[in-house]
Amino acid sequence: MKARAGTGAAALLAAAVLAGAGVAQELTALARLDAERSEVVDRGWSGVGIELQLSQPVPWRVRVLDGPPRLVMDFREVDFAGVARMREESDRVTGVRAGAFRAGWSRLVLMLDRPFVVEQAGMRTVDGARISVGLRKASAEEFAAAVAAPEPAGWVLPKAVGAVVPQGAGPLTVVLDPGHGGIDPGAERAGVSEAGLMLTFARELREALLRDGGFRVVMTRDEDIFVPLETRITLAREAGGQVLLSLHADALAEGEAVGATLYTLAEDASEAAAATLAERHDRDDLLSGVDLTGHDDLVATVLMDMARTETGPRNERLALALEAAIKAEGLAMHRHPRQAAGFSVLKSPDLPSILVETGFMSSDADLARLRDPVWRAVMAGALVEGLKVWAKEDAALKDLLRR
Repeated sequence: MKARAGTGAAALLAAAVLAGAGVAQELTALARLDAERSEVVDRGWSGVGIELQLSQPVPWRVRVLDGPPRLVMDFREVDFAGVARMREESDRVTGVRAGAFRAGWSRLVLMLDRPFVVEQAGMRTVDGARISVGLRKASAEEFAAAVAAPEPAGWVLPKAVGAVVPQGAGPLTVVLDPGHGGIDPGAERAGVSEAGLMLTFARELREALLRDGGFRVVMTRDEDIFVPLETRITLAREAGGQVLLSLHADALAEGEAVGATLYTLAEDASEAAAATLAERHDRDDLLSGVDLTGHDDLVATVLMDMARTETGPRNERLALALEAAIKAEGLAMHRHPRQAAGFSVLKSPDLPSILVETGFMSSDADLARLRDPVWRAVMAGALVEGLKVWAKEDAALKDLLRR
């Protein structure tokens, strides 16, 4: 079985599940999966059992994700080279995928045919380590609650790549977010992955911005690692970001699409976005410079809606500036160049954010352009110019509001 991990909202179900006080967090030697002694099997009329035999105990955690439903297990760290030989006799698990999650961590993903929750999870440290996880079918409400559970305080986030600077001090701080990465390669075609292409383009765009002299640049990732979608907002805020560009190159299974597209947050996604952020993020991570610790979700949501009232028009002006700059260079754009959607990376209420679909890997013409360093350089130059025009206009409007 083979399936790609989806990119829906991520939330922790449980923190690291360790058997016994003798299993220390500092264990770092690479553990190996014994595929011949591991299995995924259906149990009874509604359950699934996962048994993993490892060469040694390691810290780990387990959670469920949605969009589509799947079980995610993170380990520090495990060589899953033999996972294809693992016994899989489950009609409820439609695919298994394993790979690098981020530096020092490995991830195993089980795609589920419907919502499940973890009923039992544990590790025995005899003869290496035996990890057992039991799943049971869940209602939509129960599954949604498990998906929405917050990350534990001890789960260390990756750091943004770049200098942290105060907002409003000196050059504009641009956060570049290369889509996908690690176990989530994004679209794939002709031996090329969206994650790899966008990382290359992000590095080139970073250099173009820095050469201009009017920008500081940070990146949510600068290597082939997985960064959870909503974590990218946190990284942008920690880095003092003043504008975020999320870079993608999608592929469509059906239909024809060509050219670059610029996405802003859809209005009908704003209310849900505010509620989700209030539920999942630390109270000092919702609005820049505002610590909402001690305030309930209603207060947090109202304040975020107020912030988005200002940020929404700034997003629209940013999209217009980028569109004009891309067209000025004669670069192909989609027949609907500016669109709106509920992408997670666009949900920060006070950080202007645009998702740049640089092209479609499903299009032969777009894929050839995306692989062409000369075309990428022209596109990078257009985005730099668009950001410069927007930053100048944004600063002028802010000055008018202060008078």
